[in-house]
Amino acid sequence: MTLQLTARDLMTPDVVSVPPETAVVAVARLLAERGISAVPVLDQAGTVLGIVTEADLIRRLAGQEDAKPGWLRSLFADPAAMADRYARTHGATAADVMTREVVTVGEAATAARIAHLMEDRGIRRVLVVTEGRLRGIVSRADLLRAVVAAPKEETTLDDDRIRRAVLAAMRKEPWADSFYTLVEVKDGVVEFHGFMRDAAAKRALKVLAEQVPGVKGVVDKTEPLPVYLYGV
Repeated sequence: MTLQLTARDLMTPDVVSVPPETAVVAVARLLAERGISAVPVLDQAGTVLGIVTEADLIRRLAGQEDAKPGWLRSLFADPAAMADRYARTHGATAADVMTREVVTVGEAATAARIAHLMEDRGIRRVLVVTEGRLRGIVSRADLLRAVVAAPKEETTLDDDRIRRAVLAAMRKEPWADSFYTLVEVKDGVVEFHGFMRDAAAKRALKVLAEQVPGVKGVVDKTEPLPVYLYGV
């Protein structure tokens, strides 16, 4: 059975945080001295207000080179967005420059869920909260522990069951062509025959087969799909 690690298992519980009135210079010094890339901003009750990241501080520095928009550009600019950028690039405190839309999860969130959030939002960390209170932080580095901890499943599936499992998995993927690509299994080794659309499909199909319990190896004997078969 695959180990399902949660935010509670992966998070760093002792998180360095700052109050909203902390000076930007002090936040930058804290990140540099602690060797961290972000710091949550909490109020006196411990409620998460936002987070200041390296990107926020770099944005503030880059704002010094912002040129004033011309008259024509000003007509089409979003005043709210311009005001927000001005505050974040000229602000003197953590509250001014912090990112307010913080991605959070509960302690029971799975590693897979956290990884999906990071990839979907393009972020490097998520805060773990309970009833608004900070409990910890999970970074990309923490997620690597979930990869290392995932055990390899042992199984004794016979060749026919492996073949059927591979075909079933292929039918679930729109990029996998089970019509032109044939599957054979010999002593746990999956062999693909027939045609494959492109190199990306070859790589993905190899990964798909390797995830089926009992597969000992993958051999690709397919050929490029002829042009006259495209779209058939």
